[in-house]
Amino acid sequence: MVRIKICGITNEKDALWTVNLGADYIGFNFYKNSPRKISPKLVAQIIGKLPSFTQPVGVFVNEEMKAVKRIAEKCRLNLVQLHGEESPEYCRELQAQSPRLKIIKAFRIRDKESLEGMEKYSVDYYLLDSYVSGTEGGTGEVFNWDLAAEAKQFDKPIFLAGGLTPDNVTQAIEKVNPYGVDVASGVERTPRRKDYDLMREFINRIRTKKL
Repeated sequence: MVRIKICGITNEKDALWTVNLGADYIGFNFYKNSPRKISPKLVAQIIGKLPSFTQPVGVFVNEEMKAVKRIAEKCRLNLVQLHGEESPEYCRELQAQSPRLKIIKAFRIRDKESLEGMEKYSVDYYLLDSYVSGTEGGTGEVFNWDLAAEAKQFDKPIFLAGGLTPDNVTQAIEKVNPYGVDVASGVERTPRRKDYDLMREFINRIRTKKL
């Protein structure tokens, strides 16, 4: 079964809708320049109201390790997503200092060369997103899914992101067969408000199709 991650949650109502509609993971963005930024204090409050089976994910971009650890502890996160230029050494050190944390390392894919060096990251999951100059994800742009399929050679569970919508998600899954899919802008009314009809359609397209 393909897992579903809804990212860019900024408020309690959207979080509860996301869980009730059947998402497996919900992402909270702590990147200071993100239009979907949310405070650790609010995330901790929201997580406290979610069912125990929900898997919240903290998204960080080139953040100091001590801040990642502090926020993960404050919010009771077991899963963090590193969406910047964090090095393999950074990831290894974070794993060593916080062994309970699982790590999703994001890679922005522009061409085949973007896949080079991925195997150096001994993390728990890879996330493949579109490359758009000057941005760190959430752009709504699609990249070449053939490259995502090629990345499966590294034998890591892969989250597929980048421009996914209710209209193209099943095609993407058929092409790549990822561990999970990740969506933010594809199910939004605005960058800080989810569209519940789009979320429902996105999730239903995946759950009702035989993949």
